[in-house]
Amino acid sequence: MIITLTGVPGAGKSTIAKLLSENLNIPWYSIGDLRGKMAEEKGMTIDEFNKLGESESFTDNDIDAYQTKLGKKGESIIIDGRLSWHFIPQSFKVFLDVNADEAAKRIFQASQTGLRTDEKPFASAEEVKERVAYRLASDQLRYEKYYQVNYLDRSNFDLVVDTTDLPPEQVVQRILDAVYASS
Repeated sequence: MIITLTGVPGAGKSTIAKLLSENLNIPWYSIGDLRGKMAEEKGMTIDEFNKLGESESFTDNDIDAYQTKLGKKGESIIIDGRLSWHFIPQSFKVFLDVNADEAAKRIFQASQTGLRTDEKPFASAEEVKERVAYRLASDQLRYEKYYQVNYLDRSNFDLVVDTTDLPPEQVVQRILDAVYASS
């Protein structure tokens, strides 16, 4: 079983991936965390790294080859990443959505913990909304340029869950119900 989680920033991909991994007792891989580490190694924020990726394909190619390899191992995994569904087509593909205000609130609250070292601190939830819009545009530009895909097209996925008003445990249960129903 391979479950790929994609979605907009703030939808809860990491939280849901971690809970699914614990529930199913299978490994979880975060493509966003790997990209963040690559950015830090270059002395960049994730937004600067993404901007570089608009003209330099290595910023995506290395990670995308890695997740393709993971998908071919034949092991059960949870993987969260914007294009994981594309590089692991045999996976159960989940898109997590959230309204922009709730996403900004979640990201701003998380930024206050200091856990994300690959991002500049946010001054407000409104600034989060602006930077998220910038990030989505950069992602879309890169993915269209390099892979001719629109990761925001919900028809690419087996399940779409709006997490705006759902606690993480309910999101996980919806995913598990859909996965088991598809088996």
